[in-house]
Amino acid sequence: MQILTWLIPSIVVIVCAIVLWRFLDKKLQKPDDSAALGMLNQNVQGMHTRLDNAARVIAAVNKELGQVQEMGRSMRDLQQFLQSPKLRGNIGEQVLHDLLSQNFPQSYFEMQYKFKTGEVVDALLKTDNGFIGIDSKFPLANFDQLLKAETEADQEQYRKLFHRDVKKHITDIAKKYILPEEGTVNFALMYIPSEAIYYEIIRDEMELMPFAQTQKILLVSPNSFYYFLKVLLIGMQGKKIEEQAKSILTALQGLQKDSDKFGRELEVLTTHLTNAKAALDRVANQYTQLDGKIDQIKLLQ
Repeated sequence: MQILTWLIPSIVVIVCAIVLWRFLDKKLQKPDDSAALGMLNQNVQGMHTRLDNAARVIAAVNKELGQVQEMGRSMRDLQQFLQSPKLRGNIGEQVLHDLLSQNFPQSYFEMQYKFKTGEVVDALLKTDNGFIGIDSKFPLANFDQLLKAETEADQEQYRKLFHRDVKKHITDIAKKYILPEEGTVNFALMYIPSEAIYYEIIRDEMELMPFAQTQKILLVSPNSFYYFLKVLLIGMQGKKIEEQAKSILTALQGLQKDSDKFGRELEVLTTHLTNAKAALDRVANQYTQLDGKIDQIKLLQ
């Protein structure tokens, strides 16, 4: 639009110049005015060139505007698509599944886990300390209205409705998915697929965040959930490494006992060999003496 604002006055000037040239062309059709007419023709040709360039720029701008309009239609289609709570839920669950599968083996989590109470959580993360329930929520309707509100009164109205939606989700998750009797930890996660909605929630430090803490619900977005999983994975890997280190230490302790036993047996064997060598030396010495006596007897003969 800024390009069009710049081009329109230029086009008007060029058109006025062409009209003026046509008027002067009729007045200057005399032999003695040929020099002036040639100069005017040259100027008009330059104007034609600039006009052609302007036409090409306008065509390019129209093409860009068409693409922008197409993007606008695509965004409207996406907004209409997201109006369905079920479709929003499906999107959130799929993103949640992708994040979990990228960080944990399949045996570490389960999608659509059903508790004995009959409640079904979107995902259940299995840790050594217990199960962590993760439920995806996408409170878009009143958040969208909050963004569209033009007056402070409307903004306040939709903000209250948005807070009501978020609190209801928090309460439902706390009631349904924090079940220590079924092996869960004493908190659960509310996964919010939209970063914009997530930041709108966490910036309310006076109401929503304290309420979530009292209900023992941890709010996460795609970005913060990714780091949460990384920290959890490091902790689980650290515990696994600790267990492996204990196994290695136990093996080394067993090896040390075997080494001590082998050392004692080697010491006994060394003693036996030393005694055998001493006996061998004595026998050899006695044999030497005996051989000497035999030689003396031979000399007497």
